[in-house]
Amino acid sequence: MPKNSLLPTSDQFRADFPEFSDKTRYPDPSVNFYLAQADNLLDQDRFGDQFVYLAELFTAHYTEVRGRRSAQAALGGVNSSGGGILTSKSVDKVSASYDVSGIINPDAGFWNNTDYGREFFWWWEMSGAGGRQLL
Repeated sequence: MPKNSLLPTSDQFRADFPEFSDKTRYPDPSVNFYLAQADNLLDQDRFGDQFVYLAELFTAHYTEVRGRRSAQAALGGVNSSGGGILTSKSVDKVSASYDVSGIINPDAGFWNNTDYGREFFWWWEMSGAGGRQLL
């Protein structure tokens, strides 16, 4: 039984984030595992109306990271290095790089590895921010 009565189900998560609708790549046990982790770590009384969204962002972040590892494992490899965000790559005569300084939060660490993680981290930080005065 969930600690938080508002905890979304895997069906609600997939409806809100349809990019995770492929149950082969993102199986229910994986999604449910991360929803349970969100339930353990987040408190709906603290996050109020944002609780469901934050639980889903948390789940999307970890589910995407796990999906990447599973895809790599299907090719015969396992990557647990944590790698970080690749900002440039060259293959033969072709190279590409991205300026990610505008979207990467240096304090977010692992959360920078997905769009969902970056957004989760932003909301997480905002929940701890005190009141602000506008002049």
